[in-house]
Amino acid sequence: MDFMVILHLAIVLAAIFLGARLGSIGIGYAGGLGVLALALIGVKPGSIPIDVILVIMSVIAAIGAMQVAGGIDFLVVVTEKFLRKHPKYITYLAPIVTYFMTLMAGTGHTAFSTLPVIAEVAKEQGVRPSRPLSIAVVSSQIAITASPISAAVVFFSGVMEPLGVGYLDILMICIPTTLLAVILTSFLSNFLGKDLKDDPVYLDRLSKGLVVMRGVSNIKVTPMGKRSVWIFLFAIVMVMLYATLISDKVGWTWLKESIPLTRDHAIYVIMLTTATAITFFCRIDAGNVLSASTFKSGMSACVCILGVAWLGTTFVSAHEAGIKELAGGLLQTTPWLLAVALFFASMLLYSQAATARALMPLAISIGAPPVALVGSFAAVSALFVLPTYPTLLAAVEMDDTGSTRIGKYVFNHPFFIPGVVCIALAVFFGFMLAPIVL
Repeated sequence: MDFMVILHLAIVLAAIFLGARLGSIGIGYAGGLGVLALALIGVKPGSIPIDVILVIMSVIAAIGAMQVAGGIDFLVVVTEKFLRKHPKYITYLAPIVTYFMTLMAGTGHTAFSTLPVIAEVAKEQGVRPSRPLSIAVVSSQIAITASPISAAVVFFSGVMEPLGVGYLDILMICIPTTLLAVILTSFLSNFLGKDLKDDPVYLDRLSKGLVVMRGVSNIKVTPMGKRSVWIFLFAIVMVMLYATLISDKVGWTWLKESIPLTRDHAIYVIMLTTATAITFFCRIDAGNVLSASTFKSGMSACVCILGVAWLGTTFVSAHEAGIKELAGGLLQTTPWLLAVALFFASMLLYSQAATARALMPLAISIGAPPVALVGSFAAVSALFVLPTYPTLLAAVEMDDTGSTRIGKYVFNHPFFIPGVVCIALAVFFGFMLAPIVL
């Protein structure tokens, strides 16, 4: 490894470290600073992930409208009723809830609304809240790789189609493998950490009156909230249907000719049309969408991806020849190493879509087999390793028992073990199922 490679890598890592210190949208700011620093020493900036950003923006526009209409409140009430009906199984059911909410919404930020419910039900049952909260957060992250409308899946399906792997093929592999991994990991999570009654931190906070039992949430469900959810679900079905019908495997060429929209363009217009329908039929003020929490977090994610993914593609494109020479043979003989590379890259790039955008085209150009590409896809979800991701921090803040806490060694937090195990299982199952489907 020559001096320039080390220098470039040091700049990338320094920018990411600075972004982690700034927190939230700061990771995107620092990514842009990193691109500037590389450009000043002669590195040509890589491609900007415009397609990924536009998918997120359009989906978030629809979700923001749904939240203003009361749709998120409706989902929270349904979730709370479900969890309170089976409170003893909170550690097993909570991750399933966050998984399907992310699967439907295409963003893990929907987990924000359910984390308080999970923490509260766990406390009431005497269950250590860190157990369901940790796997619920991990589940919301890995479900991105199985969501029909997530930016990561949309991008990945686009680059895989020339290899004969269709959009539906990816979903047929990623949905069952990631869901099974989440379910199995939830059983492990139920044994992590001391029981709540034996946790000295909890007992100390309880004696000081810092632990509060809030009871059932007092959220009003409106007819417009239900209506907005049904409109959004209909839109997801339309996206999946159109993307499948125009894929090379189905090949409805007449549909492509009569409706000249690519898969990406279809998502943009369907989601914006969905936002229009919710605004009109649910009679909401479109201006209120700008202040919705999901809209704010989604736009923050766009800035983060702009900076960090651009930084990643800049570094990778500058050293593409060397990476191909080093990794080409390894991926041919040991394809599972791609999952390892994706794991560590996503840990730094802070986004499933950004990681896929930076590394998947390179892996394809090296000649990684389709089975390895699809089987390793879940590994882009290692956003939990550094305890700086918004949903992770939210889970820590919402647990007033103190059981969901970050240790002084940074990596010793309750999300680490469930996250690593869940990704390892998903990749293992992916390598088993991919050869059957493909």
